[in-house]
Amino acid sequence: MAMNTALLGELKHEAINTRKILERVPTDKLDWQPHEKSMKLGKLAKHIADLPVWFERILNADEFDLASASFNREPPASTEEILKQFDKGLAAAVAVLESATDENLNSIWVFRRGEQVMFQLPKKVAVRNLAMNHAYHHRGQLSVYLRLLNVPVPGMYGPSADEAL
Repeated sequence: MAMNTALLGELKHEAINTRKILERVPTDKLDWQPHEKSMKLGKLAKHIADLPVWFERILNADEFDLASASFNREPPASTEEILKQFDKGLAAAVAVLESATDENLNSIWVFRRGEQVMFQLPKKVAVRNLAMNHAYHHRGQLSVYLRLLNVPVPGMYGPSADEAL
């Protein structure tokens, strides 16, 4: 089995859960944050929605330099905007992963900030870390935000406390 097949299966399966939790983000609470050191709800949700872009950044290049990168730091205007960004990024991630070869997935990718190399990993590992595991981590954060706002939390791997068994 080609490596991209397993990654595609996980990406598509987990995207359902990611979209499900992003759908619960209340537009009227995008500026809310649970602590002064925490991200605002809208920024966190937008960050999660933007993570699929890392598939292209990793699989279509041999390195990424934070020092020369530009990011859209504009806060989202609505939950709908967040969902559209996620759907667009997911479609692009699926397309680039569908065409990824084992050779490409095994090649080394470098993550740097100018001259400082932060890490270098096989692309298959970088994709899992920066795109997939990163999203799961922030999804967990988002579930806590929703709980604190008394928004029913959707189940990820079975029913949540807010869903009937």
